[in-house]
Amino acid sequence: MQQMISHDAMRAFEYTKDSLKDKIILVTGAGDGIGKAAALTYAGCGATVLLLGKTQSKLEAVYDEIERLGLPQAAILPMDLQTASFAQMQELARLIEKEFGHLDGVLHNAAILGALTPLEMYDPITFEQVMRVNSTAVFMLTQSLIPLLRAASSGSVIFTSSSVGSNPRAFWGAYALSKQSVEGMTVIFTQETQASTALRFNCINPGATRTNMRAHAFPGENPYTLKTPEEIMPAYVYLMSDAASGVKGQLIDCQPK
Repeated sequence: MQQMISHDAMRAFEYTKDSLKDKIILVTGAGDGIGKAAALTYAGCGATVLLLGKTQSKLEAVYDEIERLGLPQAAILPMDLQTASFAQMQELARLIEKEFGHLDGVLHNAAILGALTPLEMYDPITFEQVMRVNSTAVFMLTQSLIPLLRAASSGSVIFTSSSVGSNPRAFWGAYALSKQSVEGMTVIFTQETQASTALRFNCINPGATRTNMRAHAFPGENPYTLKTPEEIMPAYVYLMSDAASGVKGQLIDCQPK
């Protein structure tokens, strides 16, 4: 295993147009925010990006932007993670295998915020929806795609956490609990696979970033005081690149305090 580089170095990774050359990478929540920025950045680094999301028009806009820039042709995979069945995710894996033969990476970015309210008052239906999108669907999709990731030379899975995943806070309810779950998945998947496969699982906490979800959670905050999704991309590219082939089970804060 190669020597671990520091998280500071991951955050400062200088990527090029060939950093992800010829890789096939699936991005969930690719139509907006960090997912959109990652999809465009990955394509700009030479990857074929599979755009997964629930809103067709947003995915088409990202697809068109990738095409306009003359980057490797993307693919659109419409899927609502709140309602998609495990069978549908397995069918998606078969489709990717048929078209591409393997998968080099997955960025699990899609998430919903739910309600910011005390747990004792939390609506159980909303709770279930948040856990489904942010945790259960992440698990099911990962499990469905692992055979394709194992077929790659150095498959990479990136989960997305939050500051309230590592340090749960009052009123963050299901969102915080779902992100705790994702951090746990990173640890367990790593422990179960690190000795027997090159496949690697890591987790990113993007921190306070200028996205619609952040604006919804903090409506009084000036968004222009926050970093843009594009500004936090170095760690996202690093973890997908061959430079990170020995990096497993890490939680990287893009904006450590």
